[in-house]
Amino acid sequence: MVQHEYRHEYKHSINLMDYYCLRLRLQAVAMPDPHADSQGRYHIRSLYFDNADDKALREKLEGLPNREKFRIRLYNGDGSVIRLEKKSKLNGLGNKQSAALTPEQAGQILRGDIRWMAASGQPLLVEFYGKLQFQQLRPRTVVDYWREPYIYPFGNVRVTFDSDLRTGLYGTDLFDSALPTVKVGDPGTLLLEVKYDAFLPDVLRDVIQTGTRRSAAYSKYAACRIYG
Repeated sequence: MVQHEYRHEYKHSINLMDYYCLRLRLQAVAMPDPHADSQGRYHIRSLYFDNADDKALREKLEGLPNREKFRIRLYNGDGSVIRLEKKSKLNGLGNKQSAALTPEQAGQILRGDIRWMAASGQPLLVEFYGKLQFQQLRPRTVVDYWREPYIYPFGNVRVTFDSDLRTGLYGTDLFDSALPTVKVGDPGTLLLEVKYDAFLPDVLRDVIQTGTRRSAAYSKYAACRIYG
């Protein structure tokens, strides 16, 4: 299991002009993520879990300082890289725990075959099993988007541009490449995310400044739940 320390996370809605300006500045000081493709990006598909009372959704919309949500994430449609992730907030700081899944294990979870998780020996899988059982978490929403990531080692800074946010319709099959999706959000809008440890270096703070950017407590999951 991979567990990150609690980090600062800020999200900002930006327009295309902001994006082109910020991208040029970032490329002068930060490095592209080595996992990105030749265009400097990769595709992310996530399946989020919630219960019948929409616990994760309500906690986000109500702005609770301490909350959590679970998802299974797939990169570039590649079944060899699948992760169960738990995103947590504690007094405004973000944390992510993750555990690798095989395609067979992910398929079992989607089918509701979860008893094996209790004996897996992996703390995150055991915790997720408990939440599936006692909170009655179930697959709720597929979220698709493209991510363009940059990294800056000092302060462990990660800056990403997320675009073409889409949500699945009429299904929650993470592996269905033909799953119908619908575009979410205003045309020409991207999401800028900035994550860092204890401090944000001044050079990065200056680079990401733009006069039209507006801070937003944005959640891709919440945005996509509008459609079901």
